[in-house]
Parts: sequence; C-alpha cells; structure tokens
Amino acid sequence: MIKRKISEDTYSLDRVPKEARVSLVNVTLVRMGMATALSQFMLGATLGHGMTFWNALLATCLGSLLLEFVALGLGLAGMKEGVSISLLARWTGFGRLGSALIGLAIAISLLGWFGVQNSVLAEGLSYSLDYKINFVWIAAFSGILLTVLVAFGFRALSWTAKISVPLFCLVVGWIIFYLFKDGSYLDLMNSSPKGNLLTLGEGTTIISGVVIIGALITPDISRYCKNNNHVFWMITLSVIVGEFIINAIAILMAHALEAADIVTIMTHSAGWIGLLSVILSAIKVNDINLYSSSLGLSNTIKIISNKKTNYVFLTVSLGIIGTLLSVFGILNYFVDFLSMLGVIFPPIAGVMLVDYYILKTSRKILDETREEGLLPDDSSTPLIGWSAIFACIVGTLVGVYFNFGIPSLNSILVAGVAYWLLMKMKIYIEI
Repeated sequence: MIKRKISEDTYSLDRVPKEARVSLVNVTLVRMGMATALSQFMLGATLGHGMTFWNALLATCLGSLLLEFVALGLGLAGMKEGVSISLLARWTGFGRLGSALIGLAIAISLLGWFGVQNSVLAEGLSYSLDYKINFVWIAAFSGILLTVLVAFGFRALSWTAKISVPLFCLVVGWIIFYLFKDGSYLDLMNSSPKGNLLTLGEGTTIISGVVIIGALITPDISRYCKNNNHVFWMITLSVIVGEFIINAIAILMAHALEAADIVTIMTHSAGWIGLLSVILSAIKVNDINLYSSSLGLSNTIKIISNKKTNYVFLTVSLGIIGTLLSVFGILNYFVDFLSMLGVIFPPIAGVMLVDYYILKTSRKILDETREEGLLPDDSSTPLIGWSAIFACIVGTLVGVYFNFGIPSLNSILVAGVAYWLLMKMKIYIEI
C-alpha cells in the first residue's frame, strides 16, 4: 500500500521500482485526499467572500487548467523516472544545489500549509469547547500530537484517508441539500460578495497558490503509478472533485452565510459531523504535508552534507516549526500566503517542463540508468543550474510586478521561455 511506503519514507532518495508501484485506486485516494481537504474549502470560501459566484467559478477554471497542465507534465515525468520532485529537479535544469533549493522551498511552503491546517483544526476544537481553552494552547497540543503520530509510525494516518474522504463527501452532500432545499441557490449565484473584492487575476492567482504546490509535488505520488493512464485519471478526477465540485459548494456557502470562516461554514451546515470532518481532514492533509516536507528537506541535506538524516528527527523538527507557525497566527495571512505561492512556484514548473520535454538535457542518462533501476551519478548534472535559477527569478519578478493578465500564468510562461533562450544562447556560445 502506498500509505505504508510513505510512512516509512521508502525510496526518498531512489527510484521507485516497478514491483513497488500500486493500483490506480490507491494513488487516486491519496491524491483525492489532498483535493477533498480543508484548504480547498477554505479557498472556495475565500473566493466566494470576495467575488461573485460566476467570477469565482471562472477563476477556478483558469487556475484548474494551469493545475492540470503542470501536474500532468510533472506527474508523467515522475511516473516514468520513479522519483520525487526534488530529485527530478536535479536532472531538469537545476543541478544538485538547485534541486536542494527547490526541496527547501517546498519544505518551507508545506510547513506553511501545516500551520494553516493546524490552525483550522485548533479553531474547530476551540469552537467545539465554546472557546473555553485558548486557541494557542490547542494549536500547540494538536500540532505536537500530530507530529508525534507521524514521526513514530502510529500513522493515523493510514486510516484517515479511508474515513475522512467519504465523510467529507457526505458532509458536502448534506451541504448541497442544505443549500438547495428552498431553491435559493439561484439567488446565491447572482448575489454580491460581502467581503473585500477580488479581481479575476487576483482570484486566479489565489487558486494557483493552492494548486501549484500540489501540482509541483505530483511526482511524489505519481512515482507510485504504473502507467500514463493512471497518472492522467489520478489528476483529472482530483481536479473535478476538488477544484470544481468542492470549490463551487464552498463559494455558494460563503455567499449564503456571508462568511469565509471554514469552521463556521462546516459546523453551521453539518453540526458535529461537519466538525469531525474538519478534524480528520486536517490530520489527513498534514500527514501528507509532513511527508513531502521531509522528502524535500532530506534531499537538500543529502546534497549539502552528503549524509542521510534520521526520518524521525527530521519529521519532529518540521512538525515543531509548523506548529509554531500556527501558534503565531499564519491563518491571518492566508490570502497573502497563497498569493506569494502563486508567483514563486510556477516558474520552477515552467523550467522543469521545458527542460524535460523540449530541451531534454539529461534524458539520455536518465534513460540509460532507468533500465537498471538506478539514478544517474551526481557528476552527470552540474552543481547548480544558473540558467534555471535566473529564469525562475525573472518569472517571479514578472508575476509580482506586472499586473496584466494572470500573474501565475505569466510567471510560468516567462520562466519557461527565458530558460529556453538562455540554454540556446549557452549552446551557441559553446559552439
């Protein structure tokens, strides 16, 4: 089972062999567990609080197209090579130190998500206790408890996906009934948002901030897929359920309750079952957050120090940092956090896709070693891919400072084109 392999940190610095690949159902459950999550409902509620239903849905479509493109491209590469995103980056333009930087960036962003999800979990528990216990104490306790469970293998966590995904779907089904029972959904679709207004570009960038990190770490899961079809359906089903169905319902709920607070929305609509869904979803998603954080950081430490880090030590350290982020109020900066992710990470994907599918700078050595189930020697890739780093900086600056179109899309396109031009110039100069 993929969950057991994940919990043991198996193949974190190696290719996943063919005999270790799992079924479409298993990988889709794990991936869909990321999509049917609190962050997705929070995203929809945030959009619904600041946009009309139709503009929010359009932003969702645009952001989801970006997700599908990036996730499918990187997911297929991860499946073919059997490696995680931080390992893949070594041979897609970034080199050894460049991939270490990417692993570190992914770990930091996922720690941010850990803090956000733990904050939501703490809010839910505090709400259920009528706020008799201070949020800070609950956030500290829940974060440390989850970290211990993940680190020492009591993986709550193998069963949370099996329980929380169906439960989440049941709660969403009840919310649909709650919304539609009096026929007021048409009024909600045409109602005005009650929060601070968001433009289409801002909404799409916020969408991208949620989906881009999930798209970027797709190889961490797709490396367990058996073939291309499994990758396609794993991603497509997750997009349909997570981006369209969950988002649309959350947008409507934000309009109905005139709120963006996920705990209020879930508990108001489904009572204690909604609260239980909040708690299990937070546990489930933070399990994945800690897992992928440790994958990225272990690659970084291995490159810098040439040593493997103890999994338990690494997980506990990351969990403590993520818990501190929730205690210090990262949830208050949720929109800013998403906007930042929406322009920082797309350039990385743009460079990797151009390198792997167009320039193919390391495809020959990857093809040769794949047959033996080994990774190429470190000498086969540069210490750092300056062209990739520079292209990412250019793409990020364009996304941040140029306010035309969709910033996240601009950043990925500019980074990809800049990298292609730089590599072509490099080849020309060498000749």
